[in-house]
Amino acid sequence: MTKPNLLVNLPGGFFASPILKAAFARLRARAKLRFRSHDTQDQIAPDLAWADAVIMWSWPRYTPELLAAAPRLRFGGHLDIAQSSARLALERGMAVSVSRKGFSPAVSEMALALILGTLRKTSDYHAAMRAGREPWVTKFPDEIPADERQLTGRRVGIIGFGAVGQRLGELLAPFHCTLRVYDPHLPAEVLARFNAEGVPLKALLKQSEIVVVSAASNEGSRKLIGRAEIAALPKGAVFVNVARAALVDTAALVARLKKGDLYAALDVFDREPLERNHPLRKLPNAYLTPHRAGGLNESVARILGYLVDDFEAHLDGRPRQHPLLERMIPSLDA
Repeated sequence: MTKPNLLVNLPGGFFASPILKAAFARLRARAKLRFRSHDTQDQIAPDLAWADAVIMWSWPRYTPELLAAAPRLRFGGHLDIAQSSARLALERGMAVSVSRKGFSPAVSEMALALILGTLRKTSDYHAAMRAGREPWVTKFPDEIPADERQLTGRRVGIIGFGAVGQRLGELLAPFHCTLRVYDPHLPAEVLARFNAEGVPLKALLKQSEIVVVSAASNEGSRKLIGRAEIAALPKGAVFVNVARAALVDTAALVARLKKGDLYAALDVFDREPLERNHPLRKLPNAYLTPHRAGGLNESVARILGYLVDDFEAHLDGRPRQHPLLERMIPSLDA
């Protein structure tokens, strides 16, 4: 039986990674492979025209012209995919699989770590210990910091309750938190499974001691958390963003943080790397990490492994485990 042509278009580091050798061996056993790292539509067009299937990230994006020039293409496996590409591929009748939820375990664990670290001030204590300026409580309980708190029993609001939000909900279960969710696309049965209350955005912000942003970034969600929403957060609240910076009005967040009555833990920024002179770097109540939430070796193995599984299922005529469905498009990034 003739092997299909499979274009694997990923950053070069994927091809050199030892943790992915087994995944590429599985692909090589089932298809003729081309490894490429194209960034533009002009670059990828000749290889896509050759391909019966492609495994790639979300770029280059599909266009009608690009797909028209690739008549053999029947399967697209994507680490992520933009809404416009998703619509074009499904309209064409392609089998499309998306493995972005493979990042979810790591992202949700980072969200939990940022919540706990901010409440318990662990990075403050670490830096102070390194510098030899740590505060020791000598009068107990008089000197216990009022802004150091436990997570157990707190009111938590999650904005966007997809794979990341739901995994975070599972991780929060032992802490017996009151869980509120804002997600217009969420079925009621999902809320029931997590014993969560679905509420409007403003209500979630006003009623939560901890707010986690894990929603998709698209035209409908750009600056979803604006000046009015940031002002609605209670004094002493912890605001965590492990999604996309575009969801939040950064200038408004900085202005609120400068008042000193809010804490933020941020893994994403409008410009990355974050500018050295950015005001966030100077705020003691802003806890920053350099976009590290999802990027673990375990995540890399999962996101490619899911697509290998689905490519094999596509060839064998079996149901795929990670198919892109029409109803999922609104939850994708723009």
